[in-house]
Amino acid sequence: MQKPKKCISKERARELQGDWKNTRAKEIDNAQGYEDTREFWYSLDELQEYLDYVKEESQKQGVKKPGVRIYFGSYPKSNEKKSYATVFLAPTKEASEEELETASNQQNNYEIDPFNLSTGGEPPINY
Repeated sequence: MQKPKKCISKERARELQGDWKNTRAKEIDNAQGYEDTREFWYSLDELQEYLDYVKEESQKQGVKKPGVRIYFGSYPKSNEKKSYATVFLAPTKEASEEELETASNQQNNYEIDPFNLSTGGEPPINY
């Protein structure tokens, strides 16, 4: 199998995370009063299971170009738990066949459930 075209180098990944930490993490951590998580882990099996689910449900709906959008979220703060960040995956479908395949032309597919419950580092794991 060939490497996907959108892969980036390890160095570029470190730059991207470094920029995020330097421009956003401090403000978030200060606002929360603790170091928030900034990385999320799923096993390949559970990701593949979800992608297969989205693909199959999309086919049933006649969706030709399904996708997945990744959203930031956070858990509610409680007496027992901090309000850590999370991400969830939301299935998408094309707006119409005539439009280009871009993120802005992909509508959320609310007929298929999103995916959550990743594991995040406490403290976060740097790349």
